[in-house]
Amino acid sequence: MRRHPAKARLVGGAVITLVLIGVASCRGELAALGANGLLHPSRRVVDIAPPADYKSVSFVGGDVTLAGWLVTARTLPWRATIIYLHGVADSRGSSIPVIERFVNRGFDVVAYDSRAHGDSSGDACTYGFYEKRDLSRVVDELGSGPVVVIGSSLGAAVALQAAAEDSRITAVVAAESFADLRTVATERAPWFFDRGVVSRAFVIAEGLGSFRVDAVSPAAAARRIKAPVFVIHGTDDVETSAEHSRRIFAALGGERRLRLVAGAGHNRSLTPAVWLEIESWIDSVLGKR
Repeated sequence: MRRHPAKARLVGGAVITLVLIGVASCRGELAALGANGLLHPSRRVVDIAPPADYKSVSFVGGDVTLAGWLVTARTLPWRATIIYLHGVADSRGSSIPVIERFVNRGFDVVAYDSRAHGDSSGDACTYGFYEKRDLSRVVDELGSGPVVVIGSSLGAAVALQAAAEDSRITAVVAAESFADLRTVATERAPWFFDRGVVSRAFVIAEGLGSFRVDAVSPAAAARRIKAPVFVIHGTDDVETSAEHSRRIFAALGGERRLRLVAGAGHNRSLTPAVWLEIESWIDSVLGKR
């Protein structure tokens, strides 16, 4: 039986329409999934023993309460306060080696869970948009004296953005930071997220998180930083390429140092040798004060 041409076209058009609706729906679901992943990294609870001689502290301000540790210097003279900022999907638990290293060198050390991480409150991670203000509220609670911020990955990005606005930050050590959120999130997106899906995911995330993706840019912030900055990155980092730190370093106008660690991947650049360089650099910066 021959199918009427007009009916055949009608049926064919309906099928194509249904396919397009299905594709659009799938792309919308992918974008929503991407936005959710951006705003809500996995929350790692602090499930290890705290450092010796610690004091539990909390910092309240804005819309979040940040859970943290304070360990005071074990040697005299007192030199400065170090604030340690962890990476994405991490917690203050990763700060313990840093704490043990610096409290024995005359430093107080503060480590806290970033918003939407660990034991801190907050529903969404905004990669520095709000976190830089959180850091400034932590600085509000400290006594007078130098403040050195050491950040890893997300923490480095937050430290750089905060230092552009808060002159109380004496120096920044930024390991494996991204240069801007749009670029790094696009680079890290799954292969099946095309440009349209990624763009839609950003729009959804901005609405849900009440922030602007393009306002999150450590590279742009670097142009306004007056404090000394030590930029560190692994040459074999495939999650956040070393080009991000090169961009940040190029944008810095003040005292700066760049250390590219040969063969190191993401979260692997802070080797024992690099920590010795960091200690020497901090000593030099504080000595100039």
